[in-house]
Amino acid sequence: MELKPTAATVKAPSSNFTGDVYLTPIHRGQLPSRMTASLVRFTPGAHTNWHRHDVGQTLHVSEGVALVGTRDGSVVHATAGQTVVCPPGEEHWHGASADAFMSHFALLEVNEDGSDPTTWLEPVGEAEYTAAQRA
Repeated sequence: MELKPTAATVKAPSSNFTGDVYLTPIHRGQLPSRMTASLVRFTPGAHTNWHRHDVGQTLHVSEGVALVGTRDGSVVHATAGQTVVCPPGEEHWHGASADAFMSHFALLEVNEDGSDPTTWLEPVGEAEYTAAQRA
């Protein structure tokens, strides 16, 4: 057993996010473990770019309302205590509503060779984000 120290919170890179987003790493497994977990905090209106994960991603909402959108225009509004599972390879985005903070735990696995499973894509359009508020 090992008690890990609390990791420092860092601001997420603006190249992959719109608005202010903060990441607190929880765990990064060492092979053979492939688990990665982070607490991600979004300020009102903040959201990710479009992206996908080779092995999928699980989002467990801990505060506020998470908006999670897919390329087909589907949007899930998940509240604290709810979990959204994004399957492998699905292009999606997630973030806070325009008027409230949102936090979620982001859980995913690195690839079998230990490489980063996330492919970052273009920003979500303002019209797409606005439409997601009403979906």
